Amino acid sequence: MTIRYPNGNPYKDGTQLSPSSVSRPTIYGGRGMTLEEELNLSNQYYRSVDKAVVYKKPTPVQIVKVDYPKRSQAVIREAYFKTPSTTDYNGVYRGYYLDFEAKETKNKASFPLKNFHQHQIDHFRRCLKQNGICFVVIRFATIKRLFVFPASRLIACWDHQSTGGRKSIPLTKIIQHGFELHPQLQPVVPFLDGVDWLIETKVGNLRG
Repeated sequence: MTIRYPNGNPYKDGTQLSPSSVSRPTIYGGRGMTLEEELNLSNQYYRSVDKAVVYKKPTPVQIVKVDYPKRSQAVIREAYFKTPSTTDYNGVYRGYYLDFEAKETKNKASFPLKNFHQHQIDHFRRCLKQNGICFVVIRFATIKRLFVFPASRLIACWDHQSTGGRKSIPLTKIIQHGFELHPQLQPVVPFLDGVDWLIETKVGNLRG
């Protein structure tokens, strides 16, 4: 099945509508789940205990070609994303709007900026202007380290590329300016610990 962007270009980021075509997840922490799957479980847990309301954003898809091999069965052959996706997750916590992306890399010492897109950076800018809490959950799968990294820092690294800056974020910078998470049983990814840190940092800056 072919999935295309609104401009007609084929989508090559690994996301497919057919379950049989989904690539095998990166094994992390012995669980064999992708970061997205673990975040979905974490969000489900947070909702169940009334701590936060966060969901993965659905991606609008327009189906343009469907085959009907049987009267009771339809097979999607071609579809287009109606609009470019923004970020993976949004919701509310402690009265704050949350907006964040989830990314993984097998690199050991840096995170490639090519994993992001300009429209995602622009979306973060707009949310930050409205005082939203925006960040990226970054997993270094090979070295088994997991971080909450502020969107403001991501934007600074992204913009620095245009003036000859690095095309990646060094792990040392993520350690310095981010918040390291420690996976646990429930929630699997305790990203709200990082959000608490971001909120306290935000409040501290306003007081200062």
